[in-house]
Amino acid sequence: MSKNLLLSFKGNKQINTEIRLTGSKSECNRALIISALSKGTVGVENLSVAADTVTLAGSLKSVVQSPKETNGSSLTVDIGPAGTAMRFLTAFLSLQQGNFLLTGTERMKQRPIGILVEALQSIGAKISYAENEGFPPLHIGGPFEQSQANVKIKGDISSQYISALLMIAPALPQGLSLEIEGELTSKPYVEMTLAMLEQTGITHEWNENIISIAPQQFKPAKLYVEPDWSAASYWYSIAALADEAEIFLPGLNGYSLQGDSKITEIMANFGITSQFKNGGVWLKKEPKQVERKIFDMKECPDLAQTVVVICAALGHDATFTGLETLKIKETNRVLALQTELAKIGVKFIEKNFSYKLDCSGLHFPEKISVSTYEDHRMAMAFAPLALKIAEVEIEDQHVVDKSYPYFWEDLAKAGFNIGTA
Repeated sequence: MSKNLLLSFKGNKQINTEIRLTGSKSECNRALIISALSKGTVGVENLSVAADTVTLAGSLKSVVQSPKETNGSSLTVDIGPAGTAMRFLTAFLSLQQGNFLLTGTERMKQRPIGILVEALQSIGAKISYAENEGFPPLHIGGPFEQSQANVKIKGDISSQYISALLMIAPALPQGLSLEIEGELTSKPYVEMTLAMLEQTGITHEWNENIISIAPQQFKPAKLYVEPDWSAASYWYSIAALADEAEIFLPGLNGYSLQGDSKITEIMANFGITSQFKNGGVWLKKEPKQVERKIFDMKECPDLAQTVVVICAALGHDATFTGLETLKIKETNRVLALQTELAKIGVKFIEKNFSYKLDCSGLHFPEKISVSTYEDHRMAMAFAPLALKIAEVEIEDQHVVDKSYPYFWEDLAKAGFNIGTA
C-alpha cells in the first residue's frame, strides 16, 4: 500500500461537524516527566495518543524498570523523531542512577542540543556526546552531584530547554536559579510548565529574567490534560478555506495553559469566531475582509505553518515575524514552506528576520503533490488546500502519527475524500 495519501473535497465546500481531539502533546509530555520525577505521587489523566507521547511514556517506563546496577553498561533510550522527549529526557536522565545512551533518528542527530547540555553540565550533570559535539546521541551517567544552583541559558533558541531545567529544579539538592539571557521565545510554553508544577505543589519566583525554584517535594495531584490546541488549529484552517463552516471541538476552554490557544485570536482576523459553550469551542465562519498584515508568531511558532498556508491560499500578502526557531524543528520549516508554496505560485521571502508572502502569482492547479519532510505539521497545514485544489497528494500519510494520529479519519468525518495515491 502506498504511503502517500490523496485528498479531495467534492460538492459544496460546507463543513458542519464535531471533532474530538486527542490530549495536548505539550501538556502530556510535561505531565509524564513531572509524574516520573514525583515517583508516582502525581498522576496523569487524558493522556495523548500522539506517537511522541507514547514514545516518551515508554522510554520513562524502561528507565524506571531498568536495573540500577549496570556494571558500567548503558541502557539505550531511543526516542525516534520526538524532539520534546529528547530535550526533557536529557535533563531527566541526568538525575537518574545508571548509565544511558539517549539517541533518535538521523534527523534528531542533526538537531542541536548543546545549549541544554552545557547548562546541565554547569550544575553538575555528567553528559558527553557519543558522536558529534553539540548534537545527539548523548552519554548520560550518574551519580549527579550538584555543583551550583545558578545557571544561564539563552531564551531565543528553544523554550523546551528552559522547561526541561525547570521541571527537574525541585528535585535538585540546591534547587535552581535560572537566568534567561535575551528575549524569551515561546513564553507561553514556559508559563505552561510553571503552571503544571504549581498544580503539583511546586512554587517558584519569577523576577525579571530570573526564575527560581527551591528544593521541594511534589504533592499528591492529578494532572488533567486538555485537548490539543495545536491540533485544533487545523480545524480553524479548514473553516477559513471552506465556503461555510460550523465546527464543535469538545473539551477546549478559553483559559488554556497552551500557547497555541492564541489561534482563536489569530483566526478572528479571518472571520472565524470562537464561542466557548457546552463544554467546548464552536467555530463559525463569518464574512470578513482580511486586513491584518503582520503576524508575530514568537509565542506560538507551531502555528506558523498553518497561518502561513491560510494566508497564501487566500492570496493575502502578510508578513511574519518570530520564526527563528522554525529552522531547527523536525525539518527546516522555513525552507519547506518556501518549496511547497512555490507549487501554487506563492513566494515566501526572508528578509532581516521577517518573512513576507508574495501571492501575486497564486494559482490553483488541478493537482499538487506536497512533500512533508518527515514533519507532521507540513502534512496537516497543507491538507486543507483540498478545499481549493481538486486533488492534493500528501507524502507519507503516517507522518501525522507524531501528534494527531486520527487526523485523516477526522477529515473523512468532515466530508473530505481520502484515498491512496
